[in-house]
Amino acid sequence: MPHIAATSTAFPPHYYSQTEIAEALLELTAGPGGHRQAVRRFSDAVSVHGRYLALPIAEYMERPGFGRRNDAWIQVALELGETAVRQLLARATVEPDRIGLFATTTVTGLAVPSLEARLMNRLSFSPATKRLPLFGLGCVAGAAGVARVADYLRAFPDEAAILLSVELCSLTLQYDDPSVSNIIASGLFGDGAAAVLLVGDAHPLAGGGDAEVVATEACFFPDTERVMGWDIVDSGFRIVLSSAVPALAECDLAEAIRAFLATRQLTVPDIDVWIAHPGGPAVIDGMQRGLGLDAHALDRSRACLQRIGNLSSASVLVILDEVLQDATVAPRHGLLLAMGPGFCAELVLLRWPRP
Repeated sequence: MPHIAATSTAFPPHYYSQTEIAEALLELTAGPGGHRQAVRRFSDAVSVHGRYLALPIAEYMERPGFGRRNDAWIQVALELGETAVRQLLARATVEPDRIGLFATTTVTGLAVPSLEARLMNRLSFSPATKRLPLFGLGCVAGAAGVARVADYLRAFPDEAAILLSVELCSLTLQYDDPSVSNIIASGLFGDGAAAVLLVGDAHPLAGGGDAEVVATEACFFPDTERVMGWDIVDSGFRIVLSSAVPALAECDLAEAIRAFLATRQLTVPDIDVWIAHPGGPAVIDGMQRGLGLDAHALDRSRACLQRIGNLSSASVLVILDEVLQDATVAPRHGLLLAMGPGFCAELVLLRWPRP
């Protein structure tokens, strides 16, 4: 089975409290009194205490157009991506030219050549390294990326592969969109990057106490394409976000998780650690109710949301990094999961070898 050999994270240097960001949004998206009240109300309701932003907050006040924001996205994404990958390789003591597959995922900016191609010009990857840029999966891509890379390593068990997620959600802000969805997104999403190194079971780094990817499952929910996503408009990416997400998490997702675990002769109580994408407080609550979890099972998701907001695809990888770096955690089984546009979910069953 594929093994998770190392993880890493990287964040911009610009961190602001939720109050500071809300006040900037009031100035940026000045509207009628009701709109201003909604900004304050939703900024408080999403349970976020602070977030990293790709740029200093003053630069957002200039209201840059889509082209300028995407240029900034490329610059910052490369900086964070390089930092995350260098740290990842250092933790695993692996040279870049020993990587067989380099996958990247994002949904907050566009780059052609894609991120991994540009990073191969900064780091000494082999020219034969296979590249896999993923776009459009949104929040689910952290879990989906781990699953697809694990699939690759089952076919090439002597190789190592990297998944890099970079999401700079603040650069998608729509200044003239007074919709509730845009207000919620502007108070919920943050910026950051995370990377994972996986190896096949014939690779020298396999074994030891590494988490193994036991099984994966893709879950697609038909006729839900307007639940979450982007509308591409002249000003860039306009958020599509339905109030149905918490109900889908409580019912459809919970049912899919139980069915998936049953295929491995497991039940919900058999999962020792939940590595769940922090979509928002109502989504986390929905998962907890639907699965009948105890009050603290999703504490890592809640804490990550409070500390840095929702980082789209990178969030679940940030939580994975925290779990793997925590020496006090000694699980047997873990479930890494996320939901995203489609509407869909991805499930990754992890197992730690017994001591």
